[in-house]
Amino acid sequence: MTHLVLLRHGQSEWNKLGVFTGWTDVDLSPEGRREACDAGDRLRGGGITFDLVHTSVLKRAIRTTWLVLDRMDLMYLPVQLSWRLNERHYGALQGLSKEETAKVHGKEAVHAWRRSYEVRPPPLDAGERSQLIIDPRYKDVDPADLPFGESLKDTLERVLPCWTKEILPEVMEGRNVLVSAHGNSLRALVKHLDGISDDKIADLNIPTGIPLVYEMEGSEVLGRRYLASEDELERETLKAAGVR
Repeated sequence: MTHLVLLRHGQSEWNKLGVFTGWTDVDLSPEGRREACDAGDRLRGGGITFDLVHTSVLKRAIRTTWLVLDRMDLMYLPVQLSWRLNERHYGALQGLSKEETAKVHGKEAVHAWRRSYEVRPPPLDAGERSQLIIDPRYKDVDPADLPFGESLKDTLERVLPCWTKEILPEVMEGRNVLVSAHGNSLRALVKHLDGISDDKIADLNIPTGIPLVYEMEGSEVLGRRYLASEDELERETLKAAGVR
């Protein structure tokens, strides 16, 4: 049996402010750094270790990875960065307050942009698209593959090649893998792993900084659990959903 652990990065500065973040490269808040350190302690305390890590090219996920590995005394592990594990691209919504956007467009529209499976947000304008194309993080990515606003369905289609070609083969070889990524790239992966329907995926929220442990036998999922008490998991999941 091997472990596949999915970890949403700790709280970012824009998570704290309630702002659409997407591919904007925002760092962790002080609370987010604490959450990342706590995640490392939870994993080490749970007797879980890793052979390698996959993360995105955004600093909030990368820094979470560093902090987790530091707490686990695993700083030497190989870390593979992939743009395919980035957060869902929120298009023209990036940088906007969720609360103010709901006042302008309505709560139902914002909920659909955040939680639905097929609804895309308004896309980036031409100038912002040009900036994304020349961003050095994506210099090896075909511009035709870069998103300018994604649904969760689009995000899953982006994430799946990373899963099938890179992560899953390592799991099937018996290696323990940490995937340190984002709320929606992980929602997409959980949808795939757990067989969640298009309708039900809107109800899935992944809390920041709490490891989700999958027990794997080859490609088969034997079980899954969060490293948190039921009360803590409920509280943090409500926070992830924007309910306080």
